[in-house]
Amino acid sequence: MQKEELLHLHMLLVHIKKYYEGTTGEEVPTDQYNALHISPVHIHKNKISHKKAILTLGGEVVQHIRSHHNPYIGHQHDVRSEGVMTEH
Repeated sequence: MQKEELLHLHMLLVHIKKYYEGTTGEEVPTDQYNALHISPVHIHKNKISHKKAILTLGGEVVQHIRSHHNPYIGHQHDVRSEGVMTEH
C-alpha cells in the first residue's frame, strides 16, 4: 500500500470515530492511539508509523463497539440487497 493510501485510510478511520461519537453520544477511548502521537496530517511520518496508528485506532474503535453493544440485538439483515449486482 502506498503512503498516500495509508494517509487516506488513517483519515477515514478518524472520521469514522468522530461520526460514531457524534451519532451515539459515546466517547471512544483511544489512549493507545493517542500515545503514538501521530495523526493523518503528519505526512512526514513513515509508512510503518501510519500502519501502526491505523491498526491501533481501528482496534480501539472495534473494541469499544463490541464492549458496548450486543451484536445480536438491533441488527436487521436486509435480504433485498444480497441479490443486487451492478455491471461495470
